[in-house]
Amino acid sequence: MASPNSTFTEIVTTTLREHPDVIADNVSDHNALYRRLKTKGKIKKLDGGYEIVRPLDYAENATFQRYSGYDTLNISASDVLSAAKYSWVQSAVNVTASGLELRQNSGKNQIVDLAMARTKNAMRTAANNMSVDMYSTGALSNQMGGLGHIIQTNGEGTVGGIVSATYTFWKNKFTEQGTPSKTSIKGDMNLLWLQCVRGTDKPDLIVSTHDNFSYYWESLQDLQRYASADEATAGFQALKYVTADVIFDSNDNFATTGEKMYFLNTEYLELCVHREANWTQLDEKSSVNQDAVVIPIIFQGQLTCSNRSLQGVLFD
Repeated sequence: MASPNSTFTEIVTTTLREHPDVIADNVSDHNALYRRLKTKGKIKKLDGGYEIVRPLDYAENATFQRYSGYDTLNISASDVLSAAKYSWVQSAVNVTASGLELRQNSGKNQIVDLAMARTKNAMRTAANNMSVDMYSTGALSNQMGGLGHIIQTNGEGTVGGIVSATYTFWKNKFTEQGTPSKTSIKGDMNLLWLQCVRGTDKPDLIVSTHDNFSYYWESLQDLQRYASADEATAGFQALKYVTADVIFDSNDNFATTGEKMYFLNTEYLELCVHREANWTQLDEKSSVNQDAVVIPIIFQGQLTCSNRSLQGVLFD
C-alpha cells in the first residue's frame, strides 16, 4: 500500500504535469501586462547565462555622408549598438504537508482533496505575487524590477546597468498631472502620448490605476470605444485611446496609493524566464528534522526593456 507521503507527492506532480502553464495562465488572467506580453510572444525562454543581455539600437550610424565624385568616404568605426544587462531574480512557492496532516488524510479521497487544495493554493499565491512583481519598483529583496523600476516618474534611474542620467537616450518619458479630473485627463494623456511616438512606433497598451481610468472613461461619455473582444473576454475593462488599449488593472497590483497610467510600447518589453525554472516543480524534499513533505515550485527570470525612451508614465 502506498504511503500518504508518496500518494500526496504523486497527486501534486500529476496535477502540475497535466496543467504546466496553470500559474502563467492565472497571472495572465489577472495581469494586463503579462497577458499582452504572452499574446505578442514576448515571453522568452532562455537556456541560461550569468545575466540577461538585451541589445540596444540607440544611435544612428555616424558614417553616413553625402559626397561627390572622389570625396573621401568616412570609414571610421561607428558604435550604434550597446546592451542592457539584467540580473536574474528567483521566486519559489512550496506545496507542503506535515506528517500529521498526511496521516489524518490517509484515505484515498481525503489525500486527493488535501493535495489538490494545497496545489491550487500554491498556484494562486504564485500568480498573485507575480502580478505584484510585474508592476514593482524592485525595492523588496530579490524582487523583480517591474514597471515601477523600468518606467520612473522622473525618467531616470539605473535600468539594465545603464545610468540614464549619463546616457540620456535611456530616459523614459513622464508627465506629472496637476489636479486629475475628467476634464483634464485627455489633455494630460495627449501630452505624454506625443512624447512616446517615434514614426510608426507608438504605445499599444496603457495600463491604469482606478482613478485615472475612471476619469478617462467619464470623459468619453457617449463616444466611448471598447477594445477588442479578446481583452473583454479576459475580464479586463478596456477602452481605446488612439490606437492603444486602455486597461484598468487593480491598484493592489500597482502596490501604490498614487495614481498612474503606464504608456507601454510592448514591442520593447520582454519577460525573460529560464527554461528550467518557469514555475517548474522540483523533486520532493524531506526535512531531516521535520515530519513533513515539501514540493518546491520555482521561477527564475526578469522583466526587461530594450528601449525606455518609448515608454512613459502619467502620474499625479
